[in-house]
Order: sequence, then C-alpha cells, then structure tokens
Amino acid sequence: MLNHNLHASSGSSNEREENGAVSTLRFVLDNRLVEIAFSETGKFKPTTTVLNYLRSLPGHKGVKEGCGEGDCGACTVVIASAAVDGRLVYRAIDSCLFFLPMIHGKQLIAVENLAYIKGHEQILHPVQEIMVAHNGTQCGYCTPGVVMSLFSLYKNQRNPSDSVILDALTGNLCRCTGYQSILESARKACSSGVDDHFSENEIAIADLLNKINSDKRTIEIHSAGQTYYKPFTLTEALRIRGENPTAIITAGSTDVALRQTKKKELLPIILDISDVEELNYVIEEPDHWKLGSGMKLEAARSWAESRLPALFSALSVFGSLQIRNVATLGGNVGAASPIGDTLPLLIALNAGVKVRSVAGERVISAEQFIVGYRKTAIRNDELIAEIIIPKPAPGVEIWAHKVSKRKDLDISTVSAGFSLKPVDGRISEIILAFGGMAEIPKRAFKTEKFLTGKTLTRENFEKAMKVIDSEFTPVTDARASAGYRTIVAKNLLLKFFNGLPDYILNQH
Repeated sequence: MLNHNLHASSGSSNEREENGAVSTLRFVLDNRLVEIAFSETGKFKPTTTVLNYLRSLPGHKGVKEGCGEGDCGACTVVIASAAVDGRLVYRAIDSCLFFLPMIHGKQLIAVENLAYIKGHEQILHPVQEIMVAHNGTQCGYCTPGVVMSLFSLYKNQRNPSDSVILDALTGNLCRCTGYQSILESARKACSSGVDDHFSENEIAIADLLNKINSDKRTIEIHSAGQTYYKPFTLTEALRIRGENPTAIITAGSTDVALRQTKKKELLPIILDISDVEELNYVIEEPDHWKLGSGMKLEAARSWAESRLPALFSALSVFGSLQIRNVATLGGNVGAASPIGDTLPLLIALNAGVKVRSVAGERVISAEQFIVGYRKTAIRNDELIAEIIIPKPAPGVEIWAHKVSKRKDLDISTVSAGFSLKPVDGRISEIILAFGGMAEIPKRAFKTEKFLTGKTLTRENFEKAMKVIDSEFTPVTDARASAGYRTIVAKNLLLKFFNGLPDYILNQH
C-alpha cells in the first residue's frame, strides 16, 4: 500500500515559499511520498546525483557506480511518470547523470523495490526470478543495472523482438555472461504477460504524482554555493533565463552532469527546463514539422521511424536507451558539439532552430546555429524552443551515417547528413554536411558545387571524393587521425552513392 508519510531532510524552505517559489522536492520512493527540503547546510546539494542520493540511504546499495558517465549502466534505475491516461510511463535512466531535483513529481524505482514481502516470504519480481533461472548473473556487479533495464522493458513491451531487447540492453555492460543468458531471460520475462505488484498500485501512484505536479511554482534551491532553478512553465523559464544570463541550461543533464562527475566542476547557477511541458510536443504542418526542444531523443526516434527514416537511423545509434530517455533534441543541438550528432542531418534537411526570450522569438538556420567550437548563435537571454524540419520533397534522398569505434554508445569519429535532389538523372541540388571534420558541423561546399549538375554515376562521385581532400583540415585526437577522418569522409560519400535506390539511378 502507498504510504503518504513525509520524510524530509533538514533545512527550511519557508522564506522562498513566501516569494512564490519553493525549495522542496517531492517524489515517491519505496512506496512512500518523500520530501527533501534543501538548505545551505543540508545533507544534499542540488547537483547531487540520484545515484549518490540512493547510496546514501540505508538498504539502497544495489545501484552501483561503474563509469560515472552513462556508459556502463551499473547505475540504472527506473523513473515512472504520470501519463495523461492516468497510468504510469516507466523509463530506465543512468542515475549517475541525473540530478536529484529532476525526480520531482516522479516515482523512483531502485532494484530493492522489485521484490516484495508476502507474509514471511520474499517474492522476487518475475524479471529477477527468470534471471536466476537462466543463469543471467555471474560476478553480480552489473546485475542490478541489467535487471532494472529488463524491468523497464517488461513494463513497456510484450513479446519484444530481439532487436528491441538488444537496444534495451545496449547501455548495460556485462563482462561475464556474454549476454546470451540475459537475452534469454528478457525473452522469457517479457512473454509472460503477468502483471506485477507495481501494476496493482499504479493508479494510486499516478494520482499522487499528479497532485505533486499540479503545483506549478518554480523550485528554487540555494545550497552549497549553488543556485538551482526548476520552472514548470515556459513563461517562468524565460523570465529566469533573462534574469540569469550566466546560468547553465540543462534539460536532461547527460552532457552537463559530466562537467561535475568527470571535471569536478562546481556548477554555480543551473536552469533545469526538463519538466517544462510547453517545450515537449510535435506539430505537423502541411510542409514542415515542429519538434519541441524538450522532446526526448527516444520519443523523437520513435516518431521519426515512419516519417524521417534518416533521423530514426541517426538516433538509433545515439547513446543508449537510458541516455535517449532523458536527453533532448534541443539539448543535443545546444551542446554545439563538433561531431554534431543530429546537426549534420538537420543541416541537410534545411532545418531551423527557433529560439525565444521574454522579448520575442526568432528562427536561426541549423547551418548558422553553431558559430564556433562549442559556441552557438543563441543570446544569453534566449532558450531553444523548437526545431523546424521541412518535409523532404518527393524523390529527395535523405541519408545519415555515423562512423565510430563501436557501433553503439560511442561518440562519432565522423558523422554525415546528406540530401540529394535528382532531376532526369542529374544532381539538381545536394547538401553534404559532416561532423567531426572541423570545429563545427560543416558543409562540403566545394564538393557540392562539383557534383551539382553532374549525372548520377559512380565515376562522378569518385571524382568528388578527391575534392573532399581540399575541403577540411580535421584534427588528430584520441579517436582518429586527421588522415583517417578524411578517408572516412570520402568513403561516406561513396557509400551514399552506393545506397541510392535504383529508381533514382535509372532516371536517365
């Protein structure tokens, strides 16, 4: 049964409540409503990760830290959010990258919550039972994270395909089992069709979360030399942004949290827009789509599968499911990575980035949005509001590809986003955008000019490959040498040609 008792850490939030904001988090853990009131001398700071919070509690040491950067999955937990239908949506996340205030208004589920006591007997969750029966664990360090990923899969899928199972496990490293026993456990668990004890309590939990989330007052935390703002409306987010031009913006913290976990930075002012629902939407117009900047990458991936296969392809090898469940489209664009991830493709699609401030809004082309290494054209009073993607015209070929040392969960060495418009067997228009070849995602203008008007033949593309040699001056780093990057960029151009459908190549 749900326990409504409050358990608060030391610290008072009364002063900020009088100013129209609160400094108290409320969420559900262990079937109890938990309240944490922050203060300057409190136990937790606003950038305490969910991983470290859990491990500070008695009886919650199952979650482990392996890498501290979202690569290994040993820290996987599940968060449940109330959906519009009154049920819960379960998402596996990397708790090592998730700041504590981000679980406000959600249910936090750790591995200790899966089993339950009936009388004097401990009843394992079906996922745990099946993992034991199929020898899915050996050393055990990674097992809690694996089990939590499978629990999320169990709650979201019935009879998933092997590709779906493997995607769910991509973010969990296991050196011992070789994964086969885990794969078999997933097949068995997700085919059982059995409800669990979470299903029995789901409506009560959803009701409680909805009550918490009905309070739209901004959470404002001042603690341990940090100021943390968590607004729930776009109006509030824009106001805070205008008043705090130096604030670090985060929507999923998968990038920002690394500055703390790896670089040991103190993040002085943070504006967390992860729960501004006005930034999470898809609008379809006759000739374009509008994707809210707060749209999670996994949601964007699912949306794109039947609409923009190239975006679906690009996001399918972006991080892991745990990362895509919290990382956002706007966050990826705003990170201004030289690799770009989604940027090369957005450039190829002639996408626009709408930014907003208290004073108004404007649209910047994706191509012009990144102005230098990790620098964007956004002003310090603006937030990314949406990504505007024109619908490709019939017959236009859109393509994206990533080259990296590992297929999954690895930063790109070189990424590409191409578009090609053929007319009567000739190249009418072409855009060739690359990530990893310069300090910003960049188009190969000379190569585009060479190919424009040419016939669609392998010979012309092989000639164009030579033009790429003069386009870029990539750097040598830990991932690849400059020479290797150039060869990869040239080969991607040929790979694009080789993958063109016959109906385009046979237009002569």
